[in-house]
Amino acid sequence: MNAPLFTRRHALQSLACGFGSLAFAGMTAQRAQAAAHPLAPRQPHHTPRAKSVIFLFMQGGVSHVDSFDHKPLLDEKDGQLMGFNDARKIANSGKREESTQRVMKSLWKFAQHGQSGHWGSELFPEMSRHVDDLTFIHSMHTEGIAHGPATLFLHCGATQFIRPSMGSWISYGLGAENENLPAFVSLSPSAGNGGPRNFGNAFLPPVFQGTGIGKAGTPIIESTIRNLANPKLSLAEQRRHFDFLQELNAEQLKKSPGDAELEAVLASYELAWRMQNNAPDTLDLSKETDATKKLYGIGEGKTDNFGRQCLMARRLVESGVRYIQVTYGDNTANPAWDQHSNMPKHKDHALAVDKPIAGLLEDLKARGLLEDTIVWWGGEFGRTPYAEKNGTGRDHNAGGFTVWLAGGGFKPGTSYGATDEFGHLAVENKVHMHDLHATILHQLGLDHEKLTYRFDGRDYRLTDVHGHVVKEVLA
Repeated sequence: MNAPLFTRRHALQSLACGFGSLAFAGMTAQRAQAAAHPLAPRQPHHTPRAKSVIFLFMQGGVSHVDSFDHKPLLDEKDGQLMGFNDARKIANSGKREESTQRVMKSLWKFAQHGQSGHWGSELFPEMSRHVDDLTFIHSMHTEGIAHGPATLFLHCGATQFIRPSMGSWISYGLGAENENLPAFVSLSPSAGNGGPRNFGNAFLPPVFQGTGIGKAGTPIIESTIRNLANPKLSLAEQRRHFDFLQELNAEQLKKSPGDAELEAVLASYELAWRMQNNAPDTLDLSKETDATKKLYGIGEGKTDNFGRQCLMARRLVESGVRYIQVTYGDNTANPAWDQHSNMPKHKDHALAVDKPIAGLLEDLKARGLLEDTIVWWGGEFGRTPYAEKNGTGRDHNAGGFTVWLAGGGFKPGTSYGATDEFGHLAVENKVHMHDLHATILHQLGLDHEKLTYRFDGRDYRLTDVHGHVVKEVLA
C-alpha cells in the first residue's frame, strides 16, 4: 500500500499557519501537567469570595431551640401534651402521622446580643459575643432522620450511595493552594456514621481524598499524620530512596498511561515527601504565643482538646489548605450532642467548644483571614421541641434546625429563614442541605451545576440534580 501524501500531524502543522498543531500541543501539555500535578491550582468558574472553608462539625445534632433559635412559646406551653408530626413515624409509614408529645422548654435562658440583637442562649455565651460577625440560617432541613444517613448527606449529598465528600469535590474543583500540604484535611474524624466516607473521594481520583489526622475520642495532642517521618534513616538517605522509587514508578507509569490509581500513588509520594518538611511545622502549636493559646482555651482542661483542634485549623488555613473539617464528637454509639434522655449534657459539650470557636473567630478576624475563609458551624440535624418519650431529652429533627456561617463573603449580623413557632419545622425561606452546599461552593468560585465528574456513563455532582444558591445571605 502506498504511503499517504501527508500525515495527520503534518496537516495540523500546515493548515491555518500551524495553529491546529499549537492547539493540539497545548492540550497535550495540559493533560501531561494535570497527570504530573493533579492537585495543581485550577481556575474557578467565577470570581471567588473565599479561598477556604473551616467546617466545625458538631456531631450528633445541637439543639437549635436550646442555642440560637429562640422560641418563647416553648416556655408558655412547657409540659403540655400537643400533637406533632413525628418524623420517625412518617419515615416508617410513608405518610404524615401526628403523635402526642410533651412540649419541653429550653433549659437555658435566652438574651439578645450585639447590634443585630440576635437571640442566643446562655449555653454559648462566648459565641454569642460574635453574633454580629455571623450569618444564621434558621430554616435548614435535610434528608435522613438517623445519624448515619443524615451525616452522609451532610458530607456527601447522599444518604446511602457512595459519593465523594464535599472536601473532595472542592479539591477536585480548585486543586491545592499549597503544593506542600494536602488540599483537604479532616481533624479527629469519627469512625462511625459514615466514617472514612465522610472525607473520602468515592469515584473521584484517589488523590482528592481527605487526609485524616487523629480520630474522634482521641486527644488531638496524641494525633499525627501516620508514617510522616522515618527516624531510622537520615534525610539524605531518604532522599536517595525516594528518588529511586519515583524512577521505578515513572517507568511503570509509561507501561500503564492513564492509570488514575498509579498516578495518584505517585502524586501522594511526592506530596508525602514535601509534607515531611512542612507539615510538622504547620501542626506544631508550640510556636504560638501564650496569649494565642489562652484565646483558644488551650491548657484549661475542658477546652484544651477542641482548642488545639481549632488552632490547628487556623494554622492549616493560614498555610493554604482548602478545606478543613474539625469534628467535635466521639466513637461511641451515641454521638456527642445526641441527648435523647439527658439534655443537661449539652452543657458539658458547650463548655468544651464555646471558647475555642469564639477564639478561632477572633483570631481569624485579627489576622485578616476571615475575609476569605468561610467558617461553617453545625450538625447533621437539630432536635425536637418536645421531650422524647415524655423523658428528659430531645429526639432528632431533620425538618428544621440552625447553622451559622462567618466570613468568606457571607452577610454578617444576618438571620435568614425561620422555623414554626415551636421550632419544629422550617416554614419561612426554607434552605435544604443541597442549597447550603451550592451556596458555599458559589462563594469559593464554583458553580455547583458545572462542578461535575463523569462516572459510569453519567455526570455526577455534589448537589445531584437539586440545590440553588441562597443569594440573600451573601454580602
